Amino acid sequence: MSRPPLPSIVLGLMLLTEPVLAQSPPAPAAPVRLPDVTLPPALDRVLRDYERAWRAGDAAALAALFAEDGFVLQSNRPPVRGRAAIRAAYEGQGGSLLQLRALAFAAEETSGYIIGAYGYGKNATDTGKFTLTLRRTPGGPWLIVSDMDNANAPPRQR
Repeated sequence: MSRPPLPSIVLGLMLLTEPVLAQSPPAPAAPVRLPDVTLPPALDRVLRDYERAWRAGDAAALAALFAEDGFVLQSNRPPVRGRAAIRAAYEGQGGSLLQLRALAFAAEETSGYIIGAYGYGKNATDTGKFTLTLRRTPGGPWLIVSDMDNANAPPRQR
């Protein structure tokens, strides 16, 4: 009994799979803008204070919004932990018209979160999304434990 040569088998498989591989992937669905939710004033303050500090390019004010052991988890950068490291990470960032909007939230007495979207400029379209994990002492101000963001589009190739 003779076996077909290996090159013939490979060629046959290539001919069978070529039509599947040649098809272009479906076009991505048009982005849907999720609606805003209204935050309670104490949670909304976190977003507005963040916007003000970012627009001013004030790394110290941004870091002050975080818990002492907080994290910043930015796109394409390593994690940063602690107020001093957060301040250093934010140095030289900001200064633009950041617009934050909330998509969802939850809060208990001492912990909560905000899921949102961000953009830059007046009437900004969403260029990215974020989650803020929050913590506070009972009755105290909300502090950011974790700020994780990422862009809606992949980074540009250099």
